[in-house]
Amino acid sequence: MTSGDTISVLIADDHPLLRSGIAGVLTSDPRFCVVGEADDGIGAVELFRQFRPAITLMDLQMPGLNGIDATKAIRHIDPEARIIILTTFDGDVQVTRSLQAGASGYILKNLTRTDLIDYILSIHAGGRQLPPQVASSLAGSFQSDSLSKREIEVLRLVAGGNTNQRVADELGLREDTIKAHMKAILQKLGARDRTHAVMIAMRRGYWEG
Repeated sequence: MTSGDTISVLIADDHPLLRSGIAGVLTSDPRFCVVGEADDGIGAVELFRQFRPAITLMDLQMPGLNGIDATKAIRHIDPEARIIILTTFDGDVQVTRSLQAGASGYILKNLTRTDLIDYILSIHAGGRQLPPQVASSLAGSFQSDSLSKREIEVLRLVAGGNTNQRVADELGLREDTIKAHMKAILQKLGARDRTHAVMIAMRRGYWEG
């Protein structure tokens, strides 16, 4: 919903100070009107249904319903909804999931006031873009194979300090199978060792830290 030249915006983030800070930036600019604030994904979907804002700023990690699932729900309500994922995390896996869910953009919370406004205006005008550092991360991911669901399960258990045998017991597999999975994981991620592989996987956003 846009009234005249005013762009309606919904802000969804579970950090009150960040929400109020963004709201302050936008309400001080006559081009914007903040129509609602939500502290979780469920609230974001409900407020979107009520106000139908032109732009929704959606935090990636929120209680109850995360930003990606909330984006999917909103796009189900309105396939033309323009949603910008707002996060501190630039992992390429999360970027890909956000875009697949229907997000129009993905920005980091350390964006300057001017960049934030310019980005929202661009998305509202029909653009679909990523900040340079996010785009660089995403482009780099195409040079590496993605981990399979099983490999992610193995690496998450390894990240918990489990030995290969304990991981095998947890997943109902043989230890040799876990070793084979770890070898493939190290090759795919270009990692030096198990610890390095965990760090790379978390940075790329295979799971939340």
